[in-house]
Amino acid sequence: MRQLHLLLLVIILCAAGLGLAIYKVTTLGLPLTTSEKAEVWNVEARISFRAKPETSVKVSLPLLFNPSGYTILDEDFVAANYGLAIEQDDNARTALWAKRRAEGKQLLFYRAILYKDTEKTIDSVKAPIYPPIPEYPENFRPIIQGLLDKARQQSADTVSFAQQVIKQLNAASPAPELKLLLEHIHHSRNLAKGINWILAGARIPTRIIQGLRLEDGKLYSELESWTQVYDGKQWRTLNIKNGKEGLPSNFILWQIGDQKTFSVDGGSEVSLQFSVAKTLRELVDIAESRAALKGSHLMEFSLYSLPVQSQNVYKILLMVPLGAFVVVLMRNLIGIKTFGTFMPVLIALALRETELAWGLLLFCLIVGLGLLLRAYVDRLKLLLIPRLASVLTMVVLLMASISVIMHKLGLEMGLSVALFPMVIMTMTIERMSLTWDEAGPAEAFKQGAGSLLVATIGYLVMNIDALQHLLFVFPELLLVVLAAILLFGRYSGYRLTELWRFRALAKR
Repeated sequence: MRQLHLLLLVIILCAAGLGLAIYKVTTLGLPLTTSEKAEVWNVEARISFRAKPETSVKVSLPLLFNPSGYTILDEDFVAANYGLAIEQDDNARTALWAKRRAEGKQLLFYRAILYKDTEKTIDSVKAPIYPPIPEYPENFRPIIQGLLDKARQQSADTVSFAQQVIKQLNAASPAPELKLLLEHIHHSRNLAKGINWILAGARIPTRIIQGLRLEDGKLYSELESWTQVYDGKQWRTLNIKNGKEGLPSNFILWQIGDQKTFSVDGGSEVSLQFSVAKTLRELVDIAESRAALKGSHLMEFSLYSLPVQSQNVYKILLMVPLGAFVVVLMRNLIGIKTFGTFMPVLIALALRETELAWGLLLFCLIVGLGLLLRAYVDRLKLLLIPRLASVLTMVVLLMASISVIMHKLGLEMGLSVALFPMVIMTMTIERMSLTWDEAGPAEAFKQGAGSLLVATIGYLVMNIDALQHLLFVFPELLLVVLAAILLFGRYSGYRLTELWRFRALAKR
């Protein structure tokens, strides 16, 4: 019954720890490795104009709205003393700036930070209303009808029909009757609107989409237009220059439809410029932004919410259970004897602040001198507590003396001896001295060497950057470490050193 209870507890701890870590990785995007960065794109729209005197100013700018394949991590608006309102419907967002009086040149900015999110795809599949046939001007009616008839003969479905229309309008040497139509299109409307205007003659649902290509350091004077046709099931995107289907991989959708347009009332010399820049950003910062966007409060209660000084402390403390697990393995599974359970872990923590070789050398030096002094104090026949206090005082004096002497010799690593836990060193000296008296010097040195060996292995494990990162970003993994410790806590079989010790019996 106890065994079943333990197994259930281990399964629950592992499921909780691993489940929460997997959620953080898959949903929030927290990195599994250190210093992992991702590309983010800074997109900026810059509006400049000269305000007309004694006139109120109104500026309207369509904004990014749920771009497919990208997540908006952050956005901000910069406009001195302008009022700002955001209008939003199912397909678009628009920024509206207003100011009662403005003088001279005005600058307004909209900035957004985008992160490529392959899991995010947004596609409007709502069936559109089939458009009525437009009232074409009388001189264009036969030209458009002839263009549509030719496209119908050379196509098999809605998409190929639209592609044939686009190809005819963009032909290197268009038919003579199309030249007048093309002049009218370029004069009164842009090409995308012209294509949709013509396709409406075949009652094909169309719409315009606009966006930017994400190229580092690129400047744009306007958004790039594409046309979409509805094939009865979904919207299909076509290039208005050559009719090819599909958007480029680096294209970011800015707005759907052309109902919302950029405009400036009360200004002259109007200019709109878009700029794109690529930067690298820590995945942890991206995960925090994504968690906020998803409405998850998990990152608010992570260790990253603590002050930086506290974060640095926990980066060390979170490694202590891992060091304790090393001690459990070395003692219960392998069978190496140590002075106490936590002394090797604390020595390993001290070794993190020093070089391994120097740390071991200084530790052995202090313990060796401490044993000599402890032997002298033992002759005074003191009680336990005064004896421990005396040894502690002598350990502090030894540490201070070694630091001063090595500093004078130009060996600055001697200063790191102050990082050793002096109380643990005092107890080590006391424990080693008692073992010496009870079991002889061989056993005392055996346990001392075992303690240093375990401390060294603990130092090497606790100093792995990948493990430090994992336990700090995913502290719930300590539940898995706890489950492993509980499992080994019920181990009662032979230790590896015992198998070696009794190897002769095994041969028999």
